[in-house]
Amino acid sequence: MNQIEGDLFGDGFAIWYAQEPMQMGPVFGSKDYFRGLAVFLDTYSNHNGPHKHGHPYVSAMVADGSQHYDHDRDGTHTQLGGENTGCEAKFRNKEHDTNILIRYVGDTLSLFIDVEGKMEWKECMKVDNVHLPTGYYLGMSATTGELSDAHDIISVKMFEQEFSRVERLDEINSDRIVPHAEFQATPRDHSDDPKPSKLGFIGTVVLVLIGVVVVFGVLGYGVLYFKNKNERSRKRFY
Repeated sequence: MNQIEGDLFGDGFAIWYAQEPMQMGPVFGSKDYFRGLAVFLDTYSNHNGPHKHGHPYVSAMVADGSQHYDHDRDGTHTQLGGENTGCEAKFRNKEHDTNILIRYVGDTLSLFIDVEGKMEWKECMKVDNVHLPTGYYLGMSATTGELSDAHDIISVKMFEQEFSRVERLDEINSDRIVPHAEFQATPRDHSDDPKPSKLGFIGTVVLVLIGVVVVFGVLGYGVLYFKNKNERSRKRFY
């Protein structure tokens, strides 16, 4: 990813394993209320509140079609593994290719990154008990919003992982599994940030100055009042 111009950039891109392909929408260029898995590579912080991590940030979400991705909260309300599961990855403006590895084996989803060009995988996150069906579509999407950035996917490689799976008695056909995960952030309603003051910066400064003048005026009046009172008291004794 490379910045086109200006000091700001965003928003990022996503890698999808979803039931419906080619569905444009507000979630990094693809559909909200999706069904499947999404891995987000988020380059811009839309969250006005405190973050425990910086950006770019890599995280994931598993949805059954009923969950909303809250763009203004950077998806922390529905993040796979909990709000702090993911990793910072400074993959922008590198002179070499940067890589991400997504591995799903035995209901365990693992993400690895290589952003230093050393051909060494670093674990980003690992979450157990992630249930995904077979037969979904793989895809990628990106969005820039009001900012600009260049999103380049050089290549995609896919491998089948050998795994000895023991079928459970109550297990349904793999293509009928409803996407879900046992460990993820509890969905929360969106709450708007406090609206900024209508006074603006200059108005706020003027209001503060008026307050300071009023405080000093009251103090000055109090000093003069007690000074005059003391002088009257002394005159009574003469």
